[in-house]
Amino acid sequence: MAAQINPSILSADFARLADEAEAVKGADWLHVDVMDNHFVPNLTLGVPIVESLSRATDTPLDCHLMIEDPDRWAPQYVEAGAGSVTFHAEAAAAPVRLAREIRAKGARASMALKPATPIEPYEDLLPELDMLLIMTVEPGFGGQAFLDIMLPKIRRTRELISKHGLQMWLQVDGGVSAETIERCAEAGADVFVAGSAVYGTEDPAAAVRGLRAQAERVAAGAARACGH
Repeated sequence: MAAQINPSILSADFARLADEAEAVKGADWLHVDVMDNHFVPNLTLGVPIVESLSRATDTPLDCHLMIEDPDRWAPQYVEAGAGSVTFHAEAAAAPVRLAREIRAKGARASMALKPATPIEPYEDLLPELDMLLIMTVEPGFGGQAFLDIMLPKIRRTRELISKHGLQMWLQVDGGVSAETIERCAEAGADVFVAGSAVYGTEDPAAAVRGLRAQAERVAAGAARACGH
């Protein structure tokens, strides 16, 4: 699968969200971090903003719910216009049921794991998901430094996906930049959330293109190596 870059609006100007969405035209998805000040120590935005943003941009919305009780709230984000909804394994009471409900409503179902949460206990759930998100920082705030110790976990997750012959995506979120994206791609990630590495530049759209090119070079090299 081609590398996908999902700019995180957590690093954008919240007073100009429609303009900030336009500034990254050409991105694969727009990553929307929803925080409730309970599951994580930060408060961002909710359903009404997602609804407005979905009307303001043609870029599909990738909603990452860092909230308590996603079983109750996640379906509302699909109804608000999200094309992909990610819930946390640590917060969901019935992850299989929730993933099936998200899919039934027409969105891609994704599950996220905090840095300390291992992938292995969730191996049997993978066929129920369209994407798995490995957090490469502790969730809650943008601008944190990338945790290199997550690279083996990304590799193990990619191995499990391959073991089951799944077509699911593997996303990384946290500290993704020009300095770290190639290591993530080498480990097996193919969807990359980037916040300040995109919105902290003078030309966010060019930053998206540059990050995608880096990730695709790694993927192309891996494909050539497999071919030999």
